Amino acid sequence: MPARTVYLETFGCQMNELDSELVAGRLASLGYRLTSASDEADIVLYNTCSVREHAEQKVWSRLGDLKAKKMERPGLVVGVLGCMAERDGQALMKRMPVVDVMCGPGELDKLPELLDNAVRTRLSLLADEQTAMSAGARSAGVAALQGNASRRSSTLSVANDSLEMLDLSRSVSPIDSQAKASAYVRITRGCNKFCTYCVVPFTRGAEVHRPPAHIVDECKRLVDAGVREITLLGQTVNHYRFEHDAALVIDGIVQPQKGRSYKGGANGHRRDPFAGERVTTFADLLYQIHEQVPDLPRLRFVTSYPRDFGDDVLEVIRDCPRICRYIHAPAQSGSDRQLALMNRGYTVAEYDEFIQRCREHLDQPEIGRPLMLSGDMIVGFSGESDEDFALSVDLLRRSRYKNCFIFKYSPRPGTTAFDRLPDDVPEEVKRRRNNELLAVQAEVSDAVSREQVGRTFDVMIEGISRRERKRRGVDVKPGGGMIELTVGGRSSAAAVLAEAAADASGLNGQGESVQLSGRTDGDQIVFIELAPHESSRAEGLIGHIARVSIDRAERLSLFGRLEA
Repeated sequence: MPARTVYLETFGCQMNELDSELVAGRLASLGYRLTSASDEADIVLYNTCSVREHAEQKVWSRLGDLKAKKMERPGLVVGVLGCMAERDGQALMKRMPVVDVMCGPGELDKLPELLDNAVRTRLSLLADEQTAMSAGARSAGVAALQGNASRRSSTLSVANDSLEMLDLSRSVSPIDSQAKASAYVRITRGCNKFCTYCVVPFTRGAEVHRPPAHIVDECKRLVDAGVREITLLGQTVNHYRFEHDAALVIDGIVQPQKGRSYKGGANGHRRDPFAGERVTTFADLLYQIHEQVPDLPRLRFVTSYPRDFGDDVLEVIRDCPRICRYIHAPAQSGSDRQLALMNRGYTVAEYDEFIQRCREHLDQPEIGRPLMLSGDMIVGFSGESDEDFALSVDLLRRSRYKNCFIFKYSPRPGTTAFDRLPDDVPEEVKRRRNNELLAVQAEVSDAVSREQVGRTFDVMIEGISRRERKRRGVDVKPGGGMIELTVGGRSSAAAVLAEAAADASGLNGQGESVQLSGRTDGDQIVFIELAPHESSRAEGLIGHIARVSIDRAERLSLFGRLEA
């Protein structure tokens, strides 16, 4: 069978981006060619998120657009991956027969086999003259889904975790100077919290923690390939805990294990009494990566759960200079009544106390290392009153996030709230509250940004700024939702950025100025304007860390200059 060309587009969170990267690497190793142009593809895949309604609507729109294309090209294979596929199941194929393949997030290791089956099925349909005319409207009907992932009885101690092999077989290629020199590494999968508005425990299953040696080795391989910043991922990343006495080895490979918490561990101040040789905690893991991967300039993590964040983690961040002082910890509401309805598991007072502990341990602006916080807030959740909303505004002001992701509540099928709690806040009220909260956060973000003026930071230079790309007619967003991979050469995105950097650096004799963009270790966006006499440095700076002095700020953005 000739090599197949794949277009893979990602919607949603960092977890989905990492899943797409792993899938792309696996497919490339099997001879598939990945493309950034969907019209050129034999296989179109959408990796979907079902947490936010906006991401889902984009996928439905994409699938609707493919109906006509598939009638013209009945051999085209269309697949939906991720949480939306897992949640909707076979109903998705019935609604959209254009979909040939569905694969849940817990079954992504099976995707190559599913695609092979789907391609062969479509070819067999086309070979039959009687069915060829209608083949474009028919689905190959190939799927791999876990079912109700939150209620699997297996503890993963009785079966090989095949999904771990997808992480272990990750394709790591040398990174050129124009590629984004940051990477995600998964340390946990799934979630045990069952917030009433969230579908993740049902689509990704219970918490599963990877062996620490696997994580450290993956970090080492990425750094050897040129990665300079690694973000550890988990739905509740600080829950990471691996019990070595309970570890299972199959075919010489240590297996992941279901998440467990020791009794008495709910109090965030406490330390795990079994930490050490018997147990690797999240604090231990951070320290191991910091010490065992010394050539990694930056280590960060998302997303943190506020209640179970121990002082041991804060102390490791404080004492390890290459761990970023940035914590993303969603509050979701400033009302205890709303938090209880959301089943968040903590009170507003407990969240405030957590934020205060973070500041006491980590906020050191006097040495150029201010702590940066970010969060999530939901407005218009079931029963939210004006008083509840006012409490959320108060929390937003005193938390002083550098930025906050603010969403109007939309009931998600498959969640507890969808079935049991009324969506009783009118849409116009949700919209008004959402805009009010966004305005408050804009004020806070602006104040936090202006506090950084006059300070000097180490900034990871990520590429040509969006303004610069628009000015030069380059429609490429580094690190965007489209996962692109080229075997044996540069991706087209990196090539375009290289060309733009070369033009801007004066190599074409114009000697033009150029604006670069990057991030501080606190995840603040920085724009650096290179004067014409400095522009020859542009290409060499991308993917590296540089010292930048901040001379002005606007809302979420800092503006600075390279130190001499």
